Amino acid sequence: MTETREPVSVYGKKKLTIEEYLSFERESGLKHEYYKGEIFAMSGASTRHNIVFSNLFIELGNKLKGKPCIPFGSDMRIHIPENTLFTYPDISVFCNSDIQIKEEDYSVGPTVIFEILSPSTQHYDRGGKFKLYRDIPTLKELILVDTESISVEVFRLNATNHWELEEYKAVTDNLYISALEISIPLSIIYTNTKLNRLND
Repeated sequence: MTETREPVSVYGKKKLTIEEYLSFERESGLKHEYYKGEIFAMSGASTRHNIVFSNLFIELGNKLKGKPCIPFGSDMRIHIPENTLFTYPDISVFCNSDIQIKEEDYSVGPTVIFEILSPSTQHYDRGGKFKLYRDIPTLKELILVDTESISVEVFRLNATNHWELEEYKAVTDNLYISALEISIPLSIIYTNTKLNRLND
């Protein structure tokens, strides 16, 4: 999503409780991220962002058939109780019994998160937001997919509980998602984006 990183005033105040935020979000026509009492408006994404999302989401759905993992799009709001963040990842995958839905307002416990980058969000997604995501006890992989070039970054939790980076930058590469035990060709992720000349 494209985010405006300025707090939004709601109910005449800038600091909201979680209950006030959830109540406001149920009635709002827009999505908002919440962090430590402040909310931030999230606006629509570019055409290329949506193409990459569709390619990736469809392929994930196909690859995960018969597996105990479910992919969700950006309408799935997740909460990180450890740091208060409520946000809408572009794609989140929940495995086995990890998914916990709280009164149909939000969920906790994703195994894998995908963020599809745009010029206005990439610094936040790579920096502050990644630090917040690392507080999720169940998270095994965070995958950042660029929309300006063929580039996928995988931050993967290793056996010693440290985050390691693996990069994919060739259209002939296959993105390996260890936590899901599947691979997705970058040629599929970037189909119809004009970045991928093999399939366009």
